[in-house]
Amino acid sequence: MSQRLPPLNALRTFEAVARLNSFTRAADELHVTRAAVSHQIKNLEEYLGFTLIERHSRSISLTNAAEVALPKLREGFNNLSDAVHLMQTQGSFENINVWMAPSFASKWLVPRLNKFSKLYPGIDMRISGDAKLVDTVQEERRSMEDLFRSSDVDLIIRFGRGNHPGCKVTKLFSVEAVPLCSPKLLVDSEYPLDKPEDLQFHTLLHDDTDYEGHPSWEKWLKKANVAGVDTQRGLHFNHVSLAMEAAIDAQGVLLSIKALAKYDIKSKRLCIPFNMSIPLDATYYIIQPEAVDSNRHAIDLFVEWLIEEARLDTLDA
Repeated sequence: MSQRLPPLNALRTFEAVARLNSFTRAADELHVTRAAVSHQIKNLEEYLGFTLIERHSRSISLTNAAEVALPKLREGFNNLSDAVHLMQTQGSFENINVWMAPSFASKWLVPRLNKFSKLYPGIDMRISGDAKLVDTVQEERRSMEDLFRSSDVDLIIRFGRGNHPGCKVTKLFSVEAVPLCSPKLLVDSEYPLDKPEDLQFHTLLHDDTDYEGHPSWEKWLKKANVAGVDTQRGLHFNHVSLAMEAAIDAQGVLLSIKALAKYDIKSKRLCIPFNMSIPLDATYYIIQPEAVDSNRHAIDLFVEWLIEEARLDTLDA
């Protein structure tokens, strides 16, 4: 016979207090008052017959019994969360929730997503664009593993170096940065773009998004052996999609990731004026939690399709 368990709310409250090391922060997370949190902890301790949390004047600490039990309790709540998610996703249609940077979503994924929908009409997609889904220069305080645990997301596509402990990480493709501009600038009446030195007569466009592995005009101009171009001047944007729109509108020349401009190049909205690129150390990665109990079939199909699309892109480069 299974042992009778304490009330679930009391256990949940204790887990939050122990994890956050604070009654106040636990109350904020659970959307209750601090008094309610204190009441739940007291009820749990009375139920068990011993103390779990020692109160000090300005802090709290866990007793030995609480320290020993906490990992298993966290595991239990994670399993409960996974079980609920599994029940929610076992309808007649499969669902995938995917997060990625808006630039990758709008410039790479969305233009070809109808191909996946035609191949797998029984899989519904929820695409969320998050500008923070790049590896920033500053150290992150929250791991990707924690993000999967706390959010309803099955898959993340992220630009960076792929260092995400506790997750399954698959490289999507290597990337290179190239100059991009409107074809109109190639036949500019006063200063047609014919050679890299001609950049001194045109506005440089800058994507100032703060992330590791950012393409650099300085690095490209050095490789092209071009001097006399002030790389700090020009138009600056906080999002690559805005910078690309300025390039499409013939407002200047942008150095950006070639893969993101693929469809604009095919439609002749953009062109590559000089056949010179610089490889980037960072690239796009597919990130999944290590253990996935639900949506496994749909996620596997989507990942296989992403990798094949990336392979075809490479062949068509």
